[in-house]
Amino acid sequence: MDNEEIVWMPGHEMARAIRAKELSSTEAVTAVLEQLDKVEPHINAFVTVTREQALADAKAADARTMSGEELPPLHGVPITNKDLSDTAGVRTTYGTSAFKDHVPDQDELSWARLKAAGTILIGKTTTPPFGMLGITDSDLTGRTSTPWGPSTHTSGGSSGGAAAAVAAGVAPFAWGSDGGGSIRVPAACCGVVGLKTTPNRIPAGTSPWETTGVVGPLTRNARDAALLLDATVGPDPSMPLSLPLTGENYESYTLNPSLQGLRIAFSPEFGSAEVDREVLGIVEAAVASLESTGGAHVDKVEMSVPDPVQYFSDCYAPAFASFLEMETPAGKLKDTGIHPAIEYMASRGRTMSALEWFHTLHVTRTAILQGFLSVFADHDLIVSPTMPVAPFPHPGPEAGNTHVNGKPVVEPMIDFHRLTESPTHAMLPAITVNCGFTRDGLPVGMQIVGPQHADGAILAAAAAFETFTDWGARRPPIA
Repeated sequence: MDNEEIVWMPGHEMARAIRAKELSSTEAVTAVLEQLDKVEPHINAFVTVTREQALADAKAADARTMSGEELPPLHGVPITNKDLSDTAGVRTTYGTSAFKDHVPDQDELSWARLKAAGTILIGKTTTPPFGMLGITDSDLTGRTSTPWGPSTHTSGGSSGGAAAAVAAGVAPFAWGSDGGGSIRVPAACCGVVGLKTTPNRIPAGTSPWETTGVVGPLTRNARDAALLLDATVGPDPSMPLSLPLTGENYESYTLNPSLQGLRIAFSPEFGSAEVDREVLGIVEAAVASLESTGGAHVDKVEMSVPDPVQYFSDCYAPAFASFLEMETPAGKLKDTGIHPAIEYMASRGRTMSALEWFHTLHVTRTAILQGFLSVFADHDLIVSPTMPVAPFPHPGPEAGNTHVNGKPVVEPMIDFHRLTESPTHAMLPAITVNCGFTRDGLPVGMQIVGPQHADGAILAAAAAFETFTDWGARRPPIA
């Protein structure tokens, strides 16, 4: 088996081959590390490469394979982990030079579960400072590019390194996080699958009271995303909002998937987005195939939800200010280059009143949920573009695209996340799949949103779409 075959092997197939002794973990890890060396100059997706430890872990995994003992489900399979997630004994920088030498002594909860499932860490992937931008740009690592526009176009964020790595063949699994689109946007920018679960399906391990942010997988197919979900679900006493086990096997949803008879609502703009004409045409063609080929019934619907860009600003600006001034150790950020868009958002938060924030969190957020519930009353799923634009050239201080269809956007740092923000704050599961490419060869994502707790349903829909398209199987030019 040559290296090219190994690095593009789906994760579920790699796990099976290692367990069957058709492939060693050492061969898999070595091939992936060689692929990393090949593509990293073009994408800049890694903060730390755990080369020696990964090879040692692979050797130990091979010994365990030969011992005949029972093996965990993802035994010996390489994975990357976003550099916001604590990894015991491995440098974790949170995307800033202020923490460039920080080495945690404890694993973040979901990462501990992935280790127990048998995965092997090959490196920590890039993120903007503390995940506070929709692009992946930091004073520590610079800019991360999509493999489809190597060195020139953004990978999105804040899980930009994770998405770029898996899209470029650097491990079949990547682990990221999403508080408003930070898995789905980079997955769309890089042409891969990104899953945002129902909040607390996987305990996030950040705050015990988290109701929006999640951790989760970026992979090259829906089945692999389901495998990682199966390995990480379940409650934990330290996370009182974490959901109980349901007994579901999420991989099973992806094995014989069907759209037949599903009622799907197509909302191209969630009531407010200006969507690039070319992107919209690509998504419309994909949505049409859900009906013509998949057998679903699709209705185009008009949704009414509060402006997600305004909501993001009103909800998160105080958190930006609090984090920079209160939650980060004194002096840590003094001499580092905080992106101007982060400081801008923090400055807005310093002027907001508690009454304004409370109204946003309870009244506006409830209106967002009601907008989705009104559609789910008559439909099983909602689909939309994942982003209103295709991946764009690396931006400057604006931290996002400044125009759509020739029209200026109000908040560039947030606008390209506007279609992923609303489902997040309604606490709904969502997944993005690659549904085509622009004339310039840049990937376009289609987002599938389900009712709360319908994680299996969105995985099944994504897997069904994959059965009659080949968009997700295409390889970027640097591969």
